[in-house]
Amino acid sequence: FYLEHIAKKYDFDLSMIHTAGHINMRMPHYIYIKIATALNRHKKAVNGSNILFLGVAYKPNIDDERESPALEIMDTVIQKGGGVSYNDPHIPVVKTNAGNNFESIELNEETLKGADCVVLTTNHDAFDMEFVQKHTSLIVDMRNMIKESGEKVYKL
Repeated sequence: FYLEHIAKKYDFDLSMIHTAGHINMRMPHYIYIKIATALNRHKKAVNGSNILFLGVAYKPNIDDERESPALEIMDTVIQKGGGVSYNDPHIPVVKTNAGNNFESIELNEETLKGADCVVLTTNHDAFDMEFVQKHTSLIVDMRNMIKESGEKVYKL
């Protein structure tokens, strides 16, 4: 909200930017609710479920996880009793906001089938969505990486 601070000095109204910033700050909680709802519709709870996050980078095809919403969502899942793993071709090791350390796991048929839910958090070009869909029972798509939605794919 640095821009807001500067704008006030010069008497500019940036209320829309302020509102957008607050909405953006609430997105990780909104995504967590989407994950919990998708699992519930499949007769599962977050507690005891294995959640695989695809991408922890802030934006596609970079190795910068600063300000990534995935980190906060991962912490919330852990807090609610869920298991967390991730794959990111650009970030081999990550520390979440709450201090949880993770290493990127290999993305293969076994890891996808072992996940109760796969959350698409960063739309890296390296992710093969056909492969992911083929071997996954439940997907929460934060980045509109999959065209259709339905019983298996939940979109924002």
